[in-house]
Amino acid sequence: MKQTLEIVKKIAIEAGHFQLKRLGHIKSISYKGRMNLVTDVDKASEDIIFRRLSRHFPDYKVLSEEAGGSYRISSQPKWVIDPLDGTTNYAHGFPVFSVSIALEKSGSIVLGVVYDPTRNELFSAAKDMGAFCNNKRIKVSSVKLIEKSLLATGFPYKFGKDMQRNVENFKNFMMRAQAVRRAGSAALDLCYVAYGRFEGFWEQDLHAWDTPAGAIIVKEAGGVLSNFKGEPFNHYKKEIVASNSRIHSAMLKILSKTA
Repeated sequence: MKQTLEIVKKIAIEAGHFQLKRLGHIKSISYKGRMNLVTDVDKASEDIIFRRLSRHFPDYKVLSEEAGGSYRISSQPKWVIDPLDGTTNYAHGFPVFSVSIALEKSGSIVLGVVYDPTRNELFSAAKDMGAFCNNKRIKVSSVKLIEKSLLATGFPYKFGKDMQRNVENFKNFMMRAQAVRRAGSAALDLCYVAYGRFEGFWEQDLHAWDTPAGAIIVKEAGGVLSNFKGEPFNHYKKEIVASNSRIHSAMLKILSKTA
């Protein structure tokens, strides 16, 4: 697993450096909905990642944001990839975006890498091997009270009940937490929980590629993951709550108000 992790780290860095080089020089933008956009850089980054992974792991399956893939769980290893997490930020030149690559085996995530090219921060973890940022071990914060916690969230692209529910959740957390941030990259938000920069993160209406790499990094850093009801986290489901474990029950209680 260690050798695999090193290969994936190099691939994530290559894709991230390409994104940084093209920042501010996007050639095309298209839309998958009213707000959900995709750029030529998303697709080119995905191509870089695909070609490198297929060279080293020709028999592995792939699930990726732009190319799609199988959602079915199998015994065959599967890469779960978000080539450019934070596309809207990237398209506007806002420097919060990342490369996210996770490895799934029999439905469980066993490896995750998230690279932030603007800060040159490489987050990584493998099952039972700990979590790291630029090869330095990281762990979640020790804050015990939600009133002293810095939290993060993201808003879904869908309007209607999902958006209304998230606005209510945002308001409820703002009334309790020290502050709430909404930066636009779920993968980085999770890595910041792992690093201790955030105490907790929640989001709804997610896709399978949004969270797996960040999730294993949180877990290996000593954090806790669940859905809004406190049930075990599953990256194929649409909800996530991640925390330093100490404020998890308080977060779930606040989320229960809009259940």
